[in-house]
Amino acid sequence: MTRYVASRLGSAALVLLLASLGIFALIRLVPGDPVTILAGPDSTPESRAAIRADLGLDQPFFSQYLTWLGDLARFDLGPSYRLGGSVSELVIAGALNTIVLTLTALLIAVVGAVIASTLAVVLDKQWLNNLLAASNTLAVAVPTFATALILVLLFAVQNRVLPAGGTPPDGFFARPDIALQYLLLPATALALPAWAALTRFLTESLQSQLEQPYVTTARALGIGRRRIVLTQALRNALPSTVTILGIQFGTLLGGAILVEAVFAWPGLGRLIEQGIAARDYPVVQVLLLLSVVVFVLTQLATDLVHAWLDPRVRLQGVS
Repeated sequence: MTRYVASRLGSAALVLLLASLGIFALIRLVPGDPVTILAGPDSTPESRAAIRADLGLDQPFFSQYLTWLGDLARFDLGPSYRLGGSVSELVIAGALNTIVLTLTALLIAVVGAVIASTLAVVLDKQWLNNLLAASNTLAVAVPTFATALILVLLFAVQNRVLPAGGTPPDGFFARPDIALQYLLLPATALALPAWAALTRFLTESLQSQLEQPYVTTARALGIGRRRIVLTQALRNALPSTVTILGIQFGTLLGGAILVEAVFAWPGLGRLIEQGIAARDYPVVQVLLLLSVVVFVLTQLATDLVHAWLDPRVRLQGVS
């Protein structure tokens, strides 16, 4: 297991290094010059040159990149060009909101997928399978922002049972009941595509497990279908489902940008939108790299959990 972990850590470090270089380069290909935006349309060439030198943008590309990597290694994210304050303060302010939203959506997706898949396999009714297939297709086909707008219209405009947007005025922990009301609509909109993917995969995994020899033996011993699914098939279907869960977590982070825009949720999604519009290189670079870090760490944790649940994985990984 130690060799497997070491190999996975090495590949993760390489991915992060290449991602940092790619992000740093791609940001500078975006049309628009932050110096011109900072100096104003009527600025002189001298003032623009002074601002460029002050920000270090007059240095060669790789010199700027290495300086940025050095600052990251010291956890110095630097100041924001346009949004105000330090990048670390902006990220910390938005991170809590995004983490709470994403984890709530992940919880809804996982619990909903386990319940739906288990019911579909245990009951084994054609009408239920058709309903689940239609729901999965609809959840994947409809864009996240469209789902968010529909939920707002149904539950915040026409019926007015839940807030249309924003975050709890007193924070998430002062009044959990109020926080739940603010979280329910955006978290549901964000969770639906992940729920659909997890439900479809887990249902197929459970059905595949029911074709295994141990299930035939259990049925011959008189054990019921429900008990087989809940005590044996579900446990054996989890290792492969964990991998899909890691991928869906990355999908949730990507969808958070649209959901936060619809619900005026002051998280990292809105922050990166503002940073791109303002050509705020430090903010955008850090947020994009942070998203890659979270995705890579999620995949790493997923692989380790999968290897722990299924020893064959770690044996193949070091062979």
